[in-house]
Amino acid sequence: MKQRLASRHGLTRLYTLWLAALFIAVEMVTVAAALVFVFLPLSERAADDLAGLMVLSAQTWAELPPGTRPVFEDELLHSYQMALRPDMSPAPDTGLRHGWYLYFLERAFERRLGQEVFFQPEQAKDGSEWLWLAMPTGNRSMGVGFARSRMQANPFGAVLMALAVGTLLVPLLAWWLASRIAQPIARLELAAAHLARGSDPALLPETGPRELAELAHHFNHMALQVRELSDARTTLFAGISHDLRTPLTRMRLALELLSLKPDAALLQRLEHDIDEMNQLIGQLLDIARGLKREAAQDLDLCAWLQGRAEVQKAAADAAHATLTVQCADVLRAYAPPGMLTRVIDNLLGNALRYAPGPIELVGQALPPLTSGAPGGARIGVLDRGPGIPPDQLDIVFRPFQRLEGSRSPRTGGFGLGLAIVQQLAHANGWVVRLQARDGGGLAAWVELPSAASRLAI
Repeated sequence: MKQRLASRHGLTRLYTLWLAALFIAVEMVTVAAALVFVFLPLSERAADDLAGLMVLSAQTWAELPPGTRPVFEDELLHSYQMALRPDMSPAPDTGLRHGWYLYFLERAFERRLGQEVFFQPEQAKDGSEWLWLAMPTGNRSMGVGFARSRMQANPFGAVLMALAVGTLLVPLLAWWLASRIAQPIARLELAAAHLARGSDPALLPETGPRELAELAHHFNHMALQVRELSDARTTLFAGISHDLRTPLTRMRLALELLSLKPDAALLQRLEHDIDEMNQLIGQLLDIARGLKREAAQDLDLCAWLQGRAEVQKAAADAAHATLTVQCADVLRAYAPPGMLTRVIDNLLGNALRYAPGPIELVGQALPPLTSGAPGGARIGVLDRGPGIPPDQLDIVFRPFQRLEGSRSPRTGGFGLGLAIVQQLAHANGWVVRLQARDGGGLAAWVELPSAASRLAI
């Protein structure tokens, strides 16, 4: 039921309700704490001090000589807004309640005098309102009064006003804050909807709190990958249709000629075209299998590179190339061996095809990470061939992208080798880089984590 209710309302509305309820609850707790621990104790202390001053004033007046009493009364009136009235009868309890402060004041008099006393209001000649009570002083009853203007401060009213204004402002503040919180999520939802419909969404701004910025960063990375996959799929289909149409056309022509007259050369050409199509389909299957996971193993890269060099020795001899291995004494990595083999063999195949000559298989350790964990290792395939122009280093990873324009697999392959390398690298979190070498040639590097750094993550 809660999930169904959440799906019916927008995120801004739900956040507004939650934040408003939270703000009001916090405000109520704050007001209650201020009343209990601040305003009520202060009011009780102030009432006790006033009661002490009134009792002391009555006792002082009774002890003064009659000639000095008018001066004392004048001082009380002007300095403390208090007055004395001898022989005033005690006021009865009329049930009148004057608020917390006067309640505390009556209780303070009760503690000091040992009997209950009650205030009674009275209108002065100047229109001001006074509060009077009678207390026993010696053998007579003394009336003591003070002006209500002494109680100008109204902390309880201020608290209630702040509570009322806060309650009115809370929904607006909660709505504004909820909108700020929900806005990045709304943008993400809209972009995800565009992506789900197959559209190309606009990239999200990677700003705001850390979690939202990282979420936007991951979404942008995913959107770019989807865009690249879509472009690669379009290129792949176009390349398949082009590269399959040529041998199919030759095969159709050969079949028509064979129907007229058998010819061994035509049969050989048919076999060659079938082999060419089989190679193309095999490389397409390699791309499709590129995302299939394989269990990683702890590899001794030096021994592994020596093994790859032995396997590729015959192909190197056929291409009139020399293959050497340069590796550190101890170099380990954590990687699936089958996928790593396909990556390195594809890079070696390109080097043997385009740059026959001295080719080096290099294994190096990467610098440690900032966290202190080992940085991993990298494998390089270095040649001294014609290299790749700098503006072509990124686009050669696209399917069917070839620097040689004849489109013949005998002169340059199908243009899928580096696409397979990139697919396998993305699937395993590796980094593939192509760099021009000083003095000519190309360096193809594959960076992968070591066993220790993989365990430390």
